[in-house]
Amino acid sequence: MSAVRSREEAERDEVERLAPYAQCSAATRGRVHAEDEHAYRTAFARDRDRIVHSRAFRRLQYKTQVFVPHEGDHYRNRLSHTLEGSQIARTLARTLRLNENLAEAIVLAHDLGHTPFGHAGERVLDEVMTDDGGFDHNRQTLRIVDWLEDRYPDFRGLNLTWETREGILKHGSRWTHPVSVPEIGHQPSLEAQLADLADEIAYLNHDLDDGLRSGLLQAGQLSEVALWAEMRERVAVRFDESIDPAAQDAQVIVALINHLVTDLIETTGHALDRALPATADAVRETQGRFVKYSTETGNLKRQLKEFLYDSLYQHPAVAEVSARSAEAIAGLFKYYRDAPRELPDHVVARLPEEGEARAIADYIAGMTDRFALAEHKKLRDA
Repeated sequence: MSAVRSREEAERDEVERLAPYAQCSAATRGRVHAEDEHAYRTAFARDRDRIVHSRAFRRLQYKTQVFVPHEGDHYRNRLSHTLEGSQIARTLARTLRLNENLAEAIVLAHDLGHTPFGHAGERVLDEVMTDDGGFDHNRQTLRIVDWLEDRYPDFRGLNLTWETREGILKHGSRWTHPVSVPEIGHQPSLEAQLADLADEIAYLNHDLDDGLRSGLLQAGQLSEVALWAEMRERVAVRFDESIDPAAQDAQVIVALINHLVTDLIETTGHALDRALPATADAVRETQGRFVKYSTETGNLKRQLKEFLYDSLYQHPAVAEVSARSAEAIAGLFKYYRDAPRELPDHVVARLPEEGEARAIADYIAGMTDRFALAEHKKLRDA
């Protein structure tokens, strides 16, 4: 046996090792533009690597999750959130015998289309683009990987596989896409489903962590959240009462992640054992999702999510920053609509092809927080 494993051997290993309903690399529906296969990497491993090497991925380091970067070095940004989500997705996929490379690729790409300042920036762009198809960060992610990245001489975008693009899309939007869009069946692949929930598990828990660290959330507030209270009791059983409060909160979050991941694995595993879909396409043709929590945990998770929305995402301190951020995005868009020739040359060159509004939205959505603030200040002070 050779010390070097070829792509073909890796593909055979997937067929032997993964569940029959997993999405195997050799069964991909292919790419928008035909390419020769790699000697050693499977199609989905290649997708993952292309995403990590993209400019849009690097920009995530300077895009807001909840707290803008200048508020502290230890708060999550879009990049750290993405990495935490991908770690959870790998655990889920490995345990459920699904394709780790595909699940990881989807999570690594899922936030590439986010604007500066998170959902506040997205809401503004959607409003100002109302007459031009609106704006949605999932669809913008697909636009980035299909069209805006420019690393290859033979095609635009990253030319990812159909399955990775299916997982990115989630749902449609009102604007025209430059290439054909994957048709979503009753449900996407299992890898796409678990990627979606891995993203949710990541942000629920790290937003709790950051909220507590910032002081905007207090542990006392969380005592009324049933899932938090239950995890806190588990931690209290394991550790002495003299445990440092910050360490205690951190261990509650560890317990919470473990509980959500475990419940998701067990509930999904039971659903798959009952249904036994024969193939990945059989999954897509089935009504309803396979990857899900138990009813009890799903309800408790929903309560936690509502708590975060009311107590953290709508906190006056967060709302104040969001309002300033929204003002910057709206101001940039208006300025460039009034004076499109002030855009960089590479954006001006795209105006006839893309349309003025869409090209400006692409440009602003691709900005990092600090660049958007600097541009807004420069234009305001001019």
